[in-house]
Amino acid sequence: MFSRRRVGGLVVALLTLLLAACNSGGASSSASPTSTQFVPTSPASPSASLSASPSGHPSITPATNLDGISVTADYGKLPTVKIPAPWGINKTQSKVVVPGTGDAVAANSMIEVNYWGANGYTGKVFDESFSANKPISYAVNGFIKGFQTGLIGQKVGSRVLVGITGPDGYDASGGNSSIGIEVGDSLVFVVDILAVSASGPSGATVTPAPGLPTVSGDLKSPVVTIPTTATPPAALTVQPLIKGTGKAVAPTSTIRVDYAEYAWSTGKLVKKTYGYAPLDGALSSTIPGWQKGLVGQTVGSRVLLVVPGAQAYPSGNPRIDVKPGETMVYVVDILFAYEA
Repeated sequence: MFSRRRVGGLVVALLTLLLAACNSGGASSSASPTSTQFVPTSPASPSASLSASPSGHPSITPATNLDGISVTADYGKLPTVKIPAPWGINKTQSKVVVPGTGDAVAANSMIEVNYWGANGYTGKVFDESFSANKPISYAVNGFIKGFQTGLIGQKVGSRVLVGITGPDGYDASGGNSSIGIEVGDSLVFVVDILAVSASGPSGATVTPAPGLPTVSGDLKSPVVTIPTTATPPAALTVQPLIKGTGKAVAPTSTIRVDYAEYAWSTGKLVKKTYGYAPLDGALSSTIPGWQKGLVGQTVGSRVLLVVPGAQAYPSGNPRIDVKPGETMVYVVDILFAYEA
């Protein structure tokens, strides 16, 4: 469906701007660094525990919990964090500072978060998104291992303190010199979880207009039946079937969807993601019928689209045996949307 290559999770961009340092020693900081550096995709991390003698640092005794770190509990605001640097943790772990009541983060989720990050050993902040009010969205499985461990199972609306060992952070890639992290350094993150991708459609049921293809089956495996006696509509038809309550899709959004695709003339299913992995990508990379029909629809929605050939595959699509000018029918579940 996306005209560019399919991606099984969003591409995590690693920006290489320098950090702005806060005070070292027994650090207490809510200062904003000048860079936009965040947790990159990391090579597979070794399973060893934190070294008590990180490279280039005097030996320390790693903490066994996060009790020595204090965090202000104002969800949505830049946190003030006190780290008893030099500090390290013996095992990656998290602590809920403010409990949320929303959906829980799963291993295959996409999430939107605000974050604050520091090197536990030096106490220096290397990035935060609160000051610029620019939360980030990524697939959970695109983060370093320790970030995944700290956030999976946490709920939307939570503020979570996460301590990450060197092996679960940057050790496998030799540290990260651009932000002052050496092999063995533990990381400290404060994360406000703003949104998580839906696992399926949820919301108010909408009665469709008469004469359209019908959708049956359960929420995990919808089946479209196309009327054999009807002429396909000449114009793009957009029919919400379930109205979600999440964020509205914008022309510039990146989206996660489940969908099934049918050819009107044959009534046959030609492609689907249900039962497989959802599809992630920029709305602008999809066919024109999607670019027009999904704008304004909300996360959590199920939408029926009937797309004339000129807005689908004007020249056909032999890979899925679709002839030129074929009217295409889609059922689309909008699971997540964000602005890059």
